[in-house]
Amino acid sequence: MIVLLTDRRQARRPLVEVVEAAVEGGARRVVLREKDLPREERAALAATLRAVLADVDGHLIVAGPDPLGGAAVHLAAAGPYPPPDLALVGRSCHDEGELARLTREHYAMVSPVFPTPSKPGYGPPLGLAGLARLAARSPVPVLALGGVTPGNAAGCLAAGAAGVAVMGAVMRADDPAAVVRELRGATLSVKTPAGRGGVWS
Repeated sequence: MIVLLTDRRQARRPLVEVVEAAVEGGARRVVLREKDLPREERAALAATLRAVLADVDGHLIVAGPDPLGGAAVHLAAAGPYPPPDLALVGRSCHDEGELARLTREHYAMVSPVFPTPSKPGYGPPLGLAGLARLAARSPVPVLALGGVTPGNAAGCLAAGAAGVAVMGAVMRADDPAAVVRELRGATLSVKTPAGRGGVWS
């Protein structure tokens, strides 16, 4: 499973165009960040992206506790606790302590797995060994984030992740669709244990 996180400041094209291209390449779940936008503008962007994803039976996940008219959110490690009771709730986690606080979340996005300028201030990269350790201890499926590329995505799944999450590799790409296709090809080549994917299966 490939999950795309948005960042219009890194995008080489208008954000909606980048997401459209990523969806063309096979992305089916998108996390809308852009937290600095006014709520009305962000809600309008969410509606536009939901329409893009609806054509392929995809899902928009909104970063933060406000689902902006939807039913899926991705929360920061810092809170809120308990999470809202929605159809899909994820949370960012960086260590075992944060994973231990999970309650009714459906997945955890673990980072940074590899060096990346997008995740400063979270300590040294986990590496595949660190990812494997956290995936083994997580009560929910884990998505690997941070420096994920077509070249290392398969290793993340082999280490125990149910999928990978990407931002810069797609946002900064000249051809976002091609990058997503490469990521899908890399991850589909890895056989994962039945049931590990949970909501990402």
